[in-house]
Amino acid sequence: MMDFIYDNMYLLASVCAGLCALFATFVIVEFTSYTSARYKERFLAEAAVELDDVLLQLPANRILDLSIAIAAVSFILFGGLSSFLSDEVNWIRTIAIGTISAVVAFLAPRFYLRMLKKQRLAKFNEQLEDALLSMSSALKAGFSITQALENVASENRYPISFEFTLLLQELRLGVQFDTALRKMADRLESQDFELVAVAIITARQTGGELTSVLEELAGVIRERMRIMQRVRALTSQGRMQAWLIASVPFVLMFAMMRLAPDLMDAFFGSLVGIVVLIAVVIMVVCGFLWIRKITTIDV
Repeated sequence: MMDFIYDNMYLLASVCAGLCALFATFVIVEFTSYTSARYKERFLAEAAVELDDVLLQLPANRILDLSIAIAAVSFILFGGLSSFLSDEVNWIRTIAIGTISAVVAFLAPRFYLRMLKKQRLAKFNEQLEDALLSMSSALKAGFSITQALENVASENRYPISFEFTLLLQELRLGVQFDTALRKMADRLESQDFELVAVAIITARQTGGELTSVLEELAGVIRERMRIMQRVRALTSQGRMQAWLIASVPFVLMFAMMRLAPDLMDAFFGSLVGIVVLIAVVIMVVCGFLWIRKITTIDV
């Protein structure tokens, strides 16, 4: 028996190594499947909320399909472009550039939805001052608070008229006025309107003069918008520097691939070079986010 084991030692070692590789592959596949399923579930949930925020009647699955399609096109396009700009085809470099571009392209639709949400919120905040003054004038003329809201909703100014129309629909369905205001504030996630909602609810509960409250709120929002525009103008140079600093390394990389392909092949042809490139990308992204954080000032 011992002679048989010694004679077949390499065979037993190979079988054990094969079983270990099989189990390791099974664990990796299961973990990848579980992770991808959880990420897909989270992606669809967040995309659905973002689509509702910008009022787009589009299934969340379409956003996922669009992200995958854009990522595939970017992988082929930028991978082929990197091969075209160099004299010799380097598959490691092509796959690396294609993978990085695919990851960035996959995240692009979500960033676009968030940008639409920010633009819609900024426009709502700009229109809120005039809406408050309009409501104050209507209350002075003897209208009720509901009639003042209807006056704003009938002005057909997107997006504030649409939001006030939703508020009126909830009131017609029997929702309490305070509850409808709080739901609208939660839906918009606007600090200005949250202040307006709290002020209106407090004035209704304490019996304060609502017209003067609305006029004071309009003045506060006007001053806040002026300060925000001033701060944005002062930090515009810093935000431009963030984009320039983040784009220069990639522009230089494509330029060097054309001017000195042998130098870039040394990066993409070795493990150390690939690790260095990944570290550079991480540091560039961290620097971009850090500068953006510094130039983003809450007012």
